[in-house]
Amino acid sequence: MPFKLGPLELVIILVIVLVIFGAGKLPEIGSSLGKAIRGFRKSTSGEEEAATPAPRPQDPERRG
Repeated sequence: MPFKLGPLELVIILVIVLVIFGAGKLPEIGSSLGKAIRGFRKSTSGEEEAATPAPRPQDPERRG
């Protein structure tokens, strides 16, 4: 990396994010960012998650 982020830079970025989004939105932003990073790691490692659950077998009595 051509640049390094020190503690002062991280604090400045956090203050800017707080001003823009507010303290109430930070947990939502953090969780969505975590999900995005997790999805990116899964896609690069080759793991795939089932998009739809497997269909359940139906009871013969309930068929109409």
